[in-house]
Amino acid sequence: MENKQIIINGENAVFGRLCSYAAKQALQGNEIIILNSEKTIITGNKKNVLDKYGQRKTRGGASQKGPNYPREPRMILKRGIRGMLPDYRWGEGREALKRIRCYEGVPSEFKNKETLNLGESNKTKFIKLKEISRLI
Repeated sequence: MENKQIIINGENAVFGRLCSYAAKQALQGNEIIILNSEKTIITGNKKNVLDKYGQRKTRGGASQKGPNYPREPRMILKRGIRGMLPDYRWGEGREALKRIRCYEGVPSEFKNKETLNLGESNKTKFIKLKEISRLI
């Protein structure tokens, strides 16, 4: 089986579905590249979603040890993918996480490459990762 490079356009893609797809493909040995990670959406009421991510950000307490939750959209997405891997610290989970790269926007090296689009446009209540990172 030949491992391949999968380029995913994250625009209007649902966060959880994108994370699970990327984690599964990375575990199979494919290299995953996600573009436009700031345009990924999380469905639900904006207030509830912002409250959830705000609590995650402030949950560290007085300690500097963590958990440290990222603010950049690409890092929020990568952490979501990390949570769907079996064990990201050792073994196959660690190797799979190394095969995943997330970008904000589209870098020049991927401008003319064919991308896989997982986005849907008929969601009624959603918030983009860019707004979440700006507001938390």
